[in-house]
Amino acid sequence: MHQPGDSSANVYPFHSKDKPLRKLWQQWQPGQPQDSRAAHEAKPGAVDLAAFDPSAKPFSLGKGKQQDKETVFKLATELDELQNIFYADRRFKLLVILQGMDAAGKDGTLRGVFSQMTPLGVRTVGWKAPTETEKARDYLWRIHLQIPASGEIVVFNRSQYEDVLVPVVNQWITPEQQTQRYAQINDFERMLSETGTVIVKFMLHISKDEQRQRLQERLDDPCKHWKFDEGDLKVRAQWNEYQQAYAQLLAATHTPWAPWTIVPADSKTHRNLMIATVLREVLSNLELKYPPGAPALEKIKVK
Repeated sequence: MHQPGDSSANVYPFHSKDKPLRKLWQQWQPGQPQDSRAAHEAKPGAVDLAAFDPSAKPFSLGKGKQQDKETVFKLATELDELQNIFYADRRFKLLVILQGMDAAGKDGTLRGVFSQMTPLGVRTVGWKAPTETEKARDYLWRIHLQIPASGEIVVFNRSQYEDVLVPVVNQWITPEQQTQRYAQINDFERMLSETGTVIVKFMLHISKDEQRQRLQERLDDPCKHWKFDEGDLKVRAQWNEYQQAYAQLLAATHTPWAPWTIVPADSKTHRNLMIATVLREVLSNLELKYPPGAPALEKIKVK
């Protein structure tokens, strides 16, 4: 059994023993993970996001939407059981990153995939523009404060990757600073991995037309107005620039210790099905177990 700090522990949660699943999963990753420390390796070019169909349903059981929904619920229940053991085991921490364009379904994933988990040991962090206090420090400072503790699962709604998206698209940093940040994020995640944090990163890949429909739904439904920000339209106008920024970061930060999975997100049900399936596989690969009870407990009788 691998232990946190063991170099082999950086990779094994992502090597599925289920060969068909492993093959399918690899098809939705941005190439072979690259060890960013290997100076002799050629740096990968930008990922061709056009090769990943956002309307695809590769993890669907092929029996219709209702069957997929029932499977999502079943997986969510299994994840709750695994989370209980994960919390008791305490050898690991789990960081789940949900990254994607506006309306890609980050909130919906939280509801659909994590809804059955007990609040104990599970926490969500939603990232917005940094405050003045946060801007006065390095950009990873606020991220490090929210990293999971032993036995804890933390889900990031957006993440440190906003710092190689927004500043890149708006040209607030130079290409040299952009490359430097990729290296800093890779090193940061490697340090977390080597000290027991399993990092699972999902890029929710939505089409421009599906995003338009979802944003319009927010405008048409008064109950959803709170979810709409006029800034969403400015970001939508920069669609191509954001797609290019994603293509670059996916290639630069797809590492063995923190690989990316690109999730076709036009279908909300399939999005949840795919993410839940991958998370169950990662947690199962950890070979979690309840710690042994104290021998004296066997003699105690409750009266």
